[in-house]
Amino acid sequence: MKKGDIVEVIIDDIKFPNKGIANLDGKEIIIKNAIPTQKLQARISKKRSGITEAKILEVLQKADYEIEPNCEQFTFCGGCSYQNVPYEKQLEFKSNQVKTILDNVLKDSYEFLPIVQSPKTTEYRNKMEFSFGDEIKDGPLTLGMHRRNSFHSIVNTSCCSIVDEDFRQILCKILEYFQGNSQTYYHKTTNIGFLRYLIVRKTEKTQEMLINLVTTSQSVLNEKEFVDLILNAGLNCTVKCIAHSIYDGVADVAKADEMRILYGEDKIVEELLGLKFNISTFSFFQTNSLGAEKLYTIARDFIGKTKDKIIFDLYSGTGTIGQILASTAKKVIGIEIVEAAVEKANENAKLNNLQNCEFIAGDVLVKIDELQDKPDIIVLDPPREGIHPKAIQKIIDYKPETFIYISCKPTSLLKDLPYFLDAGYKVEKVQCVDMFPMTPHVETVLLLTRNSNNLSD
Repeated sequence: MKKGDIVEVIIDDIKFPNKGIANLDGKEIIIKNAIPTQKLQARISKKRSGITEAKILEVLQKADYEIEPNCEQFTFCGGCSYQNVPYEKQLEFKSNQVKTILDNVLKDSYEFLPIVQSPKTTEYRNKMEFSFGDEIKDGPLTLGMHRRNSFHSIVNTSCCSIVDEDFRQILCKILEYFQGNSQTYYHKTTNIGFLRYLIVRKTEKTQEMLINLVTTSQSVLNEKEFVDLILNAGLNCTVKCIAHSIYDGVADVAKADEMRILYGEDKIVEELLGLKFNISTFSFFQTNSLGAEKLYTIARDFIGKTKDKIIFDLYSGTGTIGQILASTAKKVIGIEIVEAAVEKANENAKLNNLQNCEFIAGDVLVKIDELQDKPDIIVLDPPREGIHPKAIQKIIDYKPETFIYISCKPTSLLKDLPYFLDAGYKVEKVQCVDMFPMTPHVETVLLLTRNSNNLSD
């Protein structure tokens, strides 16, 4: 096989994230967005370092379990790649992928508990970052998600089923508004244009919404018209914040050099397990609120008794898991690099009348050296790439009795776990939680305990 060849294959397996695996003439071929037992016609797209990749040209025969996706943009949008797979099968895929990855690292026995499904499989997301652009070059303005396998094209996702009707209404009305006043979107190649992103957050329990439009400074927003448009949109929720963020950087990321609050304040309040959490535009919060309750309940159950324990909550976001554990703990200390999230975490601790929580802004790699307390339990909820290699040994050197590692990317576990195993920790329990139905992503909770025979105090 060489690049450009067209082949016919049957998908034998699927690996994280969403990589179909076929074998032809004894060679493994990776085909993204393919699922087991599909028969495909594909074109070889890459051959390097012993790895062969291909792209789907045509599905010659569907898998016998396939169903019709409920979104008309399924084959174009880069979001929900599992909509053609029954939900029970999605859970099976994810559970098996995580188990396979862990079994490549763990030689001792451990308890692998059944995957926990999301309480809602549609309309579950509490946050979306929509992008402005066009679907075809120089075509009409669109607002939605990136087209599958495309850096530039944006697919209109007004029918998106992983968010509710309020999200869809806001997307449609704002797109229609800007189409009507001829505002241009920001072109990533020329760095010219005005409209960049639309951030929408909506809480599940309190039904509050936050809307933040991100643009460059290359034009002017009619702020009154924009606010009136949203407040008169006939939404089923309460709009608590309308903001306009200005960002002139070249990075393809939603952020702000300057934020103008046009209505309300940069805050909505969500409730999880009886506690309240303030959420701002750019602070981290799990995107599936009901799923987060499942996730944090598992983490709490894995830890067990926290009475008189000192807990470090590293990569703490808005302080959710730390505060959920704090009610019977002696002390909780959280570290998070996003300052806005830390500000909200400390606000949340006061909101929940928790006197034993402290959240610190900074890089875990640096700030962990400044902590004077010795933890009994360390909770780790790192970003997708996992823990920084220089930070991981510092963390392990605290030698707590227990680690809880919450992973949103199982391949990062493959990289991080050997450090804990080499230091004498053992994985006792693992449980996956499906926080992202219709997508290949999954959260995994691990309980690691200290083997006193292998660790010196």
